[in-house]
Amino acid sequence: MPEQAMLARDLVLRVCASSTEFDRGWLKEGRKAVVPFDAARDRGLVDGIVAAGHAMGVDRLLVCRTRGEFAYEPVTQIEVRTSALLGLIRSWGREPTDFLVVVEDQSCAVLVTASRLTVVAGEVDFVRAVVGDDLAAARAEFAEHARASRESNLEDAAELYGCTKRGPAHARNRTPAPDSAERVVAGAAARRSSSPRRAALYRSTRGLLGWVALAVFVAGAVAIDELSMALPLTLGMLWLLVQLAWLARSRTLSFAALPRMMALGALCVVPVAMVERALAGVIPGLSYDDPYAYAYIAVPVEEVGKLAPVLLVWLFARRRFQRFAAVDYLLLAAASGAGFHLVEQVARHVSADGVLPAMPPELGLFTFLPGGVVLAEHGVHFSGHAVTTGLVGVACGIALVGWRRYGLGLWLLPPLALWIAALEHINVNAATIAVLQPKPATVVMYAAIGNGRWTPAILVLLILVAVILDYRVSHGAAQDVPPLPGEPPLGRAARWAYGRAIRLTVRVPGDIAPVFRRLALDWAWAPVVVVDTARRITHELIVQLAAARCGPSAQWDCWRFLRARREHAMGATRAGGRPWRRSPDSEDLTEQATSLTLRLGVATAAAALGAGVLLGGFEPLAGQGAAPAAYAAIATDTLAGFGSGLAGADQWWAVAMPVALLILLTSGWGLPHASPDPSALLRAPLRRTFSLLGQFAPGQIPYTTAALVGPVTPRRLTSLLRAPDRATTPSDHENHYP
Repeated sequence: MPEQAMLARDLVLRVCASSTEFDRGWLKEGRKAVVPFDAARDRGLVDGIVAAGHAMGVDRLLVCRTRGEFAYEPVTQIEVRTSALLGLIRSWGREPTDFLVVVEDQSCAVLVTASRLTVVAGEVDFVRAVVGDDLAAARAEFAEHARASRESNLEDAAELYGCTKRGPAHARNRTPAPDSAERVVAGAAARRSSSPRRAALYRSTRGLLGWVALAVFVAGAVAIDELSMALPLTLGMLWLLVQLAWLARSRTLSFAALPRMMALGALCVVPVAMVERALAGVIPGLSYDDPYAYAYIAVPVEEVGKLAPVLLVWLFARRRFQRFAAVDYLLLAAASGAGFHLVEQVARHVSADGVLPAMPPELGLFTFLPGGVVLAEHGVHFSGHAVTTGLVGVACGIALVGWRRYGLGLWLLPPLALWIAALEHINVNAATIAVLQPKPATVVMYAAIGNGRWTPAILVLLILVAVILDYRVSHGAAQDVPPLPGEPPLGRAARWAYGRAIRLTVRVPGDIAPVFRRLALDWAWAPVVVVDTARRITHELIVQLAAARCGPSAQWDCWRFLRARREHAMGATRAGGRPWRRSPDSEDLTEQATSLTLRLGVATAAAALGAGVLLGGFEPLAGQGAAPAAYAAIATDTLAGFGSGLAGADQWWAVAMPVALLILLTSGWGLPHASPDPSALLRAPLRRTFSLLGQFAPGQIPYTTAALVGPVTPRRLTSLLRAPDRATTPSDHENHYP
């Protein structure tokens, strides 16, 4: 029996609310990008629709008229060719009519009205093929045109599709007030622009103070043998943060925020130790230095306490916190854990007097996620507080960013990650306390995660998931941010992935069980998600390479623009249509994008408290004494006793070293705002020397090194950045198809 053709009414009811308006429910499915525009009914419009079909990798398009009198006509299936669509339109006669062009799975569509109004909606690549790369500019241009023309249908479309805001003027202009962090950033930017000399003096003073602090810290590590491990431990923790920041390709945080969070994590050891003492005081028969306190007090308090600095960020920067990507929570948590780990390991090495062998962590330059502690005689591998806390942070980030899109089931990840972190922590504490022996249930569960050796791999897997989630969630915000310079790479792979997904989607029956249908659709669209993420990461890398060849200033501005662009997109996505603090401002982003494009020469348009129950507990082994372990309450006692036992200059160094470290971690890590001019050094040596000291602060050495390497980058790498082929919009053509 031949298959019955779909009627026009069936297709229109699925996609449209009326003959000239898309359905809101359909637009919200998958967060489709939507752009209305005013275009003549000409051949250029047809070419754009055909190009959109090719961008999706499809061979056929569904076309029908949307008016009620044509509701019982069959939907026409045509090949993706200009002549095929033109022939169908001409067969309807010379009288203009409203019609709809849809891909087979109804994920993308173009609604052409009898007037000049046309609306395109769907995947970003589909929309860009019709209106150009800059969707935000196209929407703003249509809103301005609708206001100027005063045509009711255009004004209604501008409001309906969010190009202009609804409601009275006082409601439209209402926006959340800036938080404390945004006020600080805005004040610093205002001071740089209003008084550049004062800003240069501040940079010079900061750079000089940073070099002095670095000299004091290194000298203290040389003067006191017991504190010599502080220097490699600090460098190891910073190198770990660099690795995580590089892996977190979708981050919106600057690297400068991570050393500051590391300083907060180090300071957090003191209040955590106070809480541990207080809890031990209220539990009958248990003191804070009792071996059982290492397991039942230290583990839950420290695993929760290491996240306290992240809560401070929420208190200080609530608006900024709402624009975080999933990987931002990872970076903040890992930085806090790195500071905590630094203090505990310094205390551990200070107290290693032969009872506990000094087991320095692996801190080599080629070590992945350095800082782990291996206790081979106990069969225990502790990944370090930075890794375990980062694991909890990335799990929380995935849940916070993705639960609205992928369901409440994502909230199972944070307690699971906290359970893994607690297992590592409680077993390493037990291994260093000879009077405690894990019960068989704890041993089995610890072996299930590779005795701690699999934790870095689990962290990397969750980072990969978080990056894909960030890029996929912010994909719908492409209509709110300016495009990157140049043509997106991997276009052929994207067309293949979209075409495959559409072909498989239309073959999935609609009457099967929802679980199996969901699995089939996820299988169909999985390559699209992967390819789209790879395209966006590759595009950003190519833009960075091209900017590096243009000099330090262009490279630093490029890094700022990419981070601000991701922040704005994530803020727009997480707001979900609710009022939000639009920072960075969209107009500033557009100016930065235009400037960068011209410079590059590419013109275009409570789980922790229950951890002890899950772990199964510990039982005592008689006849053996306790040895020092990584425990905040004991670590503070150890460091305080060590400092009070020093005399003379050593005591001064013991005080100066942490102060110098705090100065180093809290200043001089941001991107430079002014490139150095070595040729001016001869004209004004004293003034220029202070300027160069500010430019080359200790934390800014990697930026200046990258600036020196950039100009020697092979040109064939930057040649991948090509100008887009779409330089015009359909309204630029005047060859009318009727």
